[in-house]
Amino acid sequence: MVVLTTKEGKNYYVDDRLYIKFIKNVIKTINKKDEDFVLVVDGKERSGKSVFAMQMAKSIDPSFCLDRLCFSADDFEEKIKNASKGQAVVLDEAYRHLSSSGALSEVNRLLKSLMMEMGQKNLFVIIVLPTFYLLDRYVAIWRAKALINIYKTKKTKGCWKLYNGKKITRLYNNPKNRTSYNYDKVKTFFKGRFYNQYVLNEEEYRLKKEKNFKDSGKVKKPDKYMEQRDAAIGLLYNQGLTHKEITKGLNGMGITLSRQLIAVIAAKFKGKKGVNSNSKNKNII
Repeated sequence: MVVLTTKEGKNYYVDDRLYIKFIKNVIKTINKKDEDFVLVVDGKERSGKSVFAMQMAKSIDPSFCLDRLCFSADDFEEKIKNASKGQAVVLDEAYRHLSSSGALSEVNRLLKSLMMEMGQKNLFVIIVLPTFYLLDRYVAIWRAKALINIYKTKKTKGCWKLYNGKKITRLYNNPKNRTSYNYDKVKTFFKGRFYNQYVLNEEEYRLKKEKNFKDSGKVKKPDKYMEQRDAAIGLLYNQGLTHKEITKGLNGMGITLSRQLIAVIAAKFKGKKGVNSNSKNKNII
């Protein structure tokens, strides 16, 4: 393990190979190659992915602070636009409230719209979410340069697996992986462990997180046309069409929606009363 010290005087440990093969490479990419770096950190709830993401942000950018750790799409957009060259910005758990399929689309659209600005400022951006399969194809394959999956075994907590660009593509392009959220079919670049050490003030972090989740409960009035779109997709699904068939049909009409989003929308309407789920008509689209 490599011992690093924050500007505030806190010591924390980083895996040797992660520091030498990954962190140093990211710093070189941002400072010398005049590029940005998008890292996806995912894992199940309470796996430690947020703590790990903060450690990575602080290792790359010593000036990283709680202000640039964002829990909402709006805050993330503001911090990206106001960030200085080479800084780190973390989007943490913006997908938490996935009961709203619109929230998933909003975050993906925002990520795509901000990618140019990230590149011009050579930012180090970390996206923290339950699984990277929720990301839009463009963000997941063409913009994410690394994926780190956080997990725990029956005996060990704080484990991670790192996948580089080519391995990310292989994971994402396999339909079976996307439906089962499987990572084991592709060999990891390398893996290791980390300690649950907060590099930012833990109490302030938890207060900000709690406040954001309370504020997120004040949901805006749903968009009427978005509701109608979702209901139509739910109808098609309950009439027997698969996620793949719905996606293909919509794409053929010039409406581009990912199969992951279709699955999220369809799940909301599964078995809903008033919809005939026994229909054998599969020629609606």
